[in-house]
Amino acid sequence: NPYILATLLFGLGLGTTITFASSHWLLAWMGLEINTLAIIPLMAQHHHPRAVEATTKYFLTQATAAAMLLFASTTNAWLTGQWDIQQMSHPFPLTLITLALALKIGLAPMHTWLPEVLQGLDLATGLVLSTWQKLAPFALLLQIQNVNPTILVTLGLASTLVGGWGGLNQTQLRKVLAYSSIAHLGWMILILQYSPSLTLLALLTYFVMTFSTFLVFKLNKSTSINALAISWTKAPILTSLTPLVLLSLGGLPPLTGFMPKWLILQELAKQDLAPLATLAALSALLSLYFYLRISYAMTLTMSPNNLTGVTPWRFSSPQLTLPLAIATTATISLL
Repeated sequence: NPYILATLLFGLGLGTTITFASSHWLLAWMGLEINTLAIIPLMAQHHHPRAVEATTKYFLTQATAAAMLLFASTTNAWLTGQWDIQQMSHPFPLTLITLALALKIGLAPMHTWLPEVLQGLDLATGLVLSTWQKLAPFALLLQIQNVNPTILVTLGLASTLVGGWGGLNQTQLRKVLAYSSIAHLGWMILILQYSPSLTLLALLTYFVMTFSTFLVFKLNKSTSINALAISWTKAPILTSLTPLVLLSLGGLPPLTGFMPKWLILQELAKQDLAPLATLAALSALLSLYFYLRISYAMTLTMSPNNLTGVTPWRFSSPQLTLPLAIATTATISLL
């Protein structure tokens, strides 16, 4: 029903906006809750057992994270008498809130729900989960100061490594994208303490690249690497562009995805954290491997049953093509 859909999407927007605008922990928590409750019907709209299972998993993790956040903020108010987000000073609630937000966005080692949940959703809802749902927790992470840098660096490094290792053994595209998301979030968290603007830049470029990737897979109607091998016959032009989008996600130099990685490594080196920068750069190689594997499946393999003669050379959904064109161009040539 379009009215219900509009209401839910409005709820999504409202929840994030409330969290953005709040300086009080209770209001921020309420925004996060509205956000979670609005996306749950969207996730379970196809009454498929996989979708319902994914929705349940998502609901339980988000409820746990929100409860932790509420507990930490009330503890903070009890210890310091402050409800203000920017005025956090006590290390215990600070640590707890950081961990709760990490659970919300799916940073390693609290990442295990993300691939499972994303795998149960259709690509459009998966896109919302990978992009929009990350905004509100990130707004809060950016606002809390003087959190212990060791925690953030540990979370970030663990995420880049787990995002690399986890994606290697996957054949399902949505799981690969989930691990890719974990790895990208790791890069953002690594630099959060030293340069918040770089974190925002990385988040923005990640959004553009993910948008492009999800739309390509949606147009191809493909959810596994095997299905990509026959995409030549469905959309030849799209198929020749996709490897560039994927390599941009991996962070190869002439493409947009290289920019945030380059700047983050530079900033880490400036902060005398060369070993950390080296580890992060090496973990990016892991992610690059599985992007290359998908690119190989798409472009360098021809399907045996070549139906090019009978395929309509038109995109099935014209309303997707303009956003796809914009996102793909930005993903390839913003550097």
